[in-house]
Amino acid sequence: MTNFLNKAFGFNPEKNSVRIELAAGFSTFLTMAYILAVNPMIFSAIPDMPRGAVFTATALAALVSTLVMAFYAKKPFALAPGMGLNAFFVYTVCIGMHQTWQFALTAVLIEGIIFIILSATKVRTLIVDSIPTSLKNAIGAGIGLFIAFIGLQGSKIVVHSDATLVTLGNMAQGPALLAFIGIIITGILLVMKVRGSILLGILATTLIGLFIKDPETGKAITQFNGSIISKPESIEPIFFKFEWSKILTLDMLIVVFTFLFNDIFNTIGTVIGVSHRAGFVDKNGKIDGIDEVFMADAVGTVFGAVVGTSTTTTYVESAAGVAEGGRTGLTAFSTAIFFAIALLFSSIFLAVPAAATAPALIIVGMMMMEPIIKIDWSDFRASIPAFVTIITMICTYSIADGILLGSISYVLIYALTGKYKEISITMWILSILFILKYIFI
Repeated sequence: MTNFLNKAFGFNPEKNSVRIELAAGFSTFLTMAYILAVNPMIFSAIPDMPRGAVFTATALAALVSTLVMAFYAKKPFALAPGMGLNAFFVYTVCIGMHQTWQFALTAVLIEGIIFIILSATKVRTLIVDSIPTSLKNAIGAGIGLFIAFIGLQGSKIVVHSDATLVTLGNMAQGPALLAFIGIIITGILLVMKVRGSILLGILATTLIGLFIKDPETGKAITQFNGSIISKPESIEPIFFKFEWSKILTLDMLIVVFTFLFNDIFNTIGTVIGVSHRAGFVDKNGKIDGIDEVFMADAVGTVFGAVVGTSTTTTYVESAAGVAEGGRTGLTAFSTAIFFAIALLFSSIFLAVPAAATAPALIIVGMMMMEPIIKIDWSDFRASIPAFVTIITMICTYSIADGILLGSISYVLIYALTGKYKEISITMWILSILFILKYIFI
């Protein structure tokens, strides 16, 4: 059995625990299961894409792509249709550009195929290796703050304000109160070094949610509705639905490039950030097994397009499982199994409210801040681009934009202060492309 686990998932019994890996996979699943509810909701803006079919496609894309990650890359990373990319699919391509959803799926498919080619030729690895160590450390810390912000928003601890953009929510009741209770519970468990503290915190907060009302609905925050077992809806209406007639148009080129651009750098940012937390980054800043991770991500995108959903990408919420001790493909395998179960018991798994997963995102975000101490803040050439990377991720709600602006500022500051010889050719090329992207797209 041990030999099988080693060959299948890279599991080492001297370093890894089956129980910890499985629990870590469950933690990752719980923190990213929101996509099973959010993705169909976003796609409901397209009238002829059945919401139930999109739910099934979302679960299948997450299931299959995470299995590829588990067996091929042997890393504790999970994948699913990406947030932001799904909004671009629906609101920009289909609604804003007045294109069909079949057109958009075709663009996702083409992007995925290009991704596979880039991964096979190690072009994407070259891009990652060219990123300076200071920016890599900033990316890890920035993603930590980014996912913490997602948790704060999802729990309504932070809410919209017309005057200041964001403000503090009502901490005395509802989701904000429940999330704060969850933070305290999880924090206590961590201080007491209880194994599985993040997972236990999620479960405890979910149960407490049965007794706290949401002021907007007047009902308990945690709701168990519908049948215990639910038959998944067929994906036939959206399966393998592509529109080949427009693949040579300018619109297709723009959409494919935008999907590809955002997917590449969101994935790069996520992999770097979570890899730091998992200890997969060596002293030279290189990430062990990154080629296989990228290939799994690319294959997931192609499969997602075939079953009828937007770009599939590696999830930053994988950090929750890593924080629980997940270090091998067995963690990803565990996450995939729970996505399979979700197909049959969606009403139960979707009962975990955002307010219950928020404490995990916030605390894991805090843990991911560790690389920030490795940045030499007295060296302004390195620290200013690092800070631009971190602050842009949070304030623009975009990992990709943080990396892009951080890279541009790095090249400009180094070049204009006489250190242009220290800039790699790849960084020069990338920065020029980034600038052109902001000018023309």
